[in-house]
Amino acid sequence: MKSELKSILEVITLAEKLKCEMRHSWMSDGRQESVAEHTWRMALMAVLLEPYLDEEVDTARMLKMILIHDLVEIEAGDIPAFQVLTDEAKALKQQKELKAIENLREKLGNGIGQHVYELWHEFEERYTYEAKVANALDKLEVRLQHNHADIATWLEVEQENVFKMGDHTGFDSCLDQLKDLIQEQAVQKMEKAGISTTTVLARLASQNALA
Repeated sequence: MKSELKSILEVITLAEKLKCEMRHSWMSDGRQESVAEHTWRMALMAVLLEPYLDEEVDTARMLKMILIHDLVEIEAGDIPAFQVLTDEAKALKQQKELKAIENLREKLGNGIGQHVYELWHEFEERYTYEAKVANALDKLEVRLQHNHADIATWLEVEQENVFKMGDHTGFDSCLDQLKDLIQEQAVQKMEKAGISTTTVLARLASQNALA
């Protein structure tokens, strides 16, 4: 057991990097958010929302997926979604993350390492209800954090993403209603800053027409 614990301690030590790995999200006090902070609030959202979801969930398994879903960023780093819009960029990101999760499995060994490996793939492929919820919370937490940040930190793509959250929440009425509340906050924030949501929606419609 001691050798296994040494491997676990090594990965926990590596995971400390996620407290320092910065995301393209800003806090209400003006500093950048870390990956670890994003993960923590996702987990909190899962615990608080669990009783209101449309279906019963394996909460422990869902929380495990949330806690491990960004472990690959220890090695691959955090890459904002707006930087992986091309097929080539998506393929490169996937390649880096697959290599990272395989390295984690190897470090941890066939027992817990394989478990972490399978949980990560379950989250990515969204083939269970728990994974769909975890993925939706991932997107909702990001949007909520932008709502907390100064509007000056928002890129145009983040204005457009306000109206894209339904792509991730439509399978569950609780998450869909939460999406509506977060979207209302975002719309109010943009309008207060003088950003026309009509213009944002028109820009989004134009992009969809070209897709």
